[in-house]
Amino acid sequence: MRKFHTVIAGGGPGGLACATLLALQGKEVLVLERNSEIGPKVCAGGIPAAAQDLGFPEALWERSFTRQQINSNWQHTVIQDAKPIIRTVDRGRLGRWMAERAATAGVTIATNSLVLKISEDRVVTRGGDEFGYDFLVGADGSSSLVRRQMGIPTEKMGVGINYQIAGDFPEMQWHLNTDLFGNGYAWIFPHQDTASIGVYARRSTSKPGLLLNSLHQWAADHGHELKSRQPQAALINFDFRGWRFNNRFLIGDAAGLASGLTGEGIYSAIVSGEETARTILDGGYESSKMVQLIKKHQQHARLLELASGGKLAGKLILETMVFCLRTGLIPFSALEMGINQPS
Repeated sequence: MRKFHTVIAGGGPGGLACATLLALQGKEVLVLERNSEIGPKVCAGGIPAAAQDLGFPEALWERSFTRQQINSNWQHTVIQDAKPIIRTVDRGRLGRWMAERAATAGVTIATNSLVLKISEDRVVTRGGDEFGYDFLVGADGSSSLVRRQMGIPTEKMGVGINYQIAGDFPEMQWHLNTDLFGNGYAWIFPHQDTASIGVYARRSTSKPGLLLNSLHQWAADHGHELKSRQPQAALINFDFRGWRFNNRFLIGDAAGLASGLTGEGIYSAIVSGEETARTILDGGYESSKMVQLIKKHQQHARLLELASGGKLAGKLILETMVFCLRTGLIPFSALEMGINQPS
């Protein structure tokens, strides 16, 4: 059995960010990825403005948008800023770049390595490989085995359905139609030569089959034929119940740090991964970034609960939110899972 300073279950952005930071400080780190390759995942690829200081190379960004079109049952508004509000990335390209950066830093990455068993000081993979650890990080997504084996339940989940459509799409759009999507929304997020067209909603209030039918209806009304195409779907965990448990940690979707309101999770995964690494390196480290991230997550959760209080209540809450965005009473950044930067 080989022992590592830190074993990380999951090779997504959060796990790789954590691994890279630890390896740069000379720690032996193993990333166990259950899939055959790093990168691909069902993802709309929208990254909020706050994430643009994460050190991604400019070539990694696919499109940048200083305008956001927001439509609801009763309103239409365009949010504008001098700087990009949201940029899009290809999830596969992002994963491959982060994996190369991690490997260069000295991280050991093993694909086709699903973690099946966890004990106090070791993990066992489906292939029978056994690895010891001083620290264990669960970065294994919304269905996290690490979380389950720690006895932490997951009750609050969202569902996202995505199509990647070829073509030139000039505008980034959000559609809050409570009659079709309840407290969720449909989106059009343009990439280089394609666009992600999809829908997100809370699973407890929107059954996936009905949500898919609503997406098809909405898309057809907007000139996009989806029914003949193959959709991709994913669950999104926003049931946050903690991230630090002695020598074990949960980050990103495994921790439930995705936004229940919007479903966005890449930024919170990377930040929680980096802050977990800093905490592992220094047991006395107090993460102000995690405090802010959790506070924003709780704000989104409260707003989602209000919007889930019934059809009429949900419609009034979402219409009020759009009105506040349109009039500038709240900034668009309030919908992002970013961290408020000091002025």
